[in-house]
Amino acid sequence: MIADNICPLSLGEHLSEEFGKVNPLRKVPALKDGDFTMGESNAILLYLIRKFKTPDHWYPSDLQKRARVDEYLAWHVTTARPGTSKLFWLKAMTPYVTGHEVTPEKLNAALCEFKTISTTIQDVFLQDKPFLVGDEVSIADVVALADIGQVSKC
Repeated sequence: MIADNICPLSLGEHLSEEFGKVNPLRKVPALKDGDFTMGESNAILLYLIRKFKTPDHWYPSDLQKRARVDEYLAWHVTTARPGTSKLFWLKAMTPYVTGHEVTPEKLNAALCEFKTISTTIQDVFLQDKPFLVGDEVSIADVVALADIGQVSKC
């Protein structure tokens, strides 16, 4: 079992020397498993799946199914996450940090980008399937839900 520890970003704990020993990039999430440390959410997910026996649907052993999970994860990191992060920052964090709303033009541009991301997820990845890469949930769905769910809350 790996214990969890909340690191409040608003307090800047992730910038501390102590946190830097866990993740030199000083970003969350980070993982410390004994003497082993690492960062990056997708890499952490893959590490945990490989370390602990998990049902096959999370990260399929079938080469082609696994490739579809990997394909989504790669697309998500390069396209979906930057777009959802931008919208989250403009809608929620910028007003919180600065006390000012962003301009409607900036917000509308980010909303258009988010709509394109949502359409791509629906049309390219989901299609007529219940989950992103087939009939069972995988880590691709967890990754998608984490970022899209964050945006839908703000």
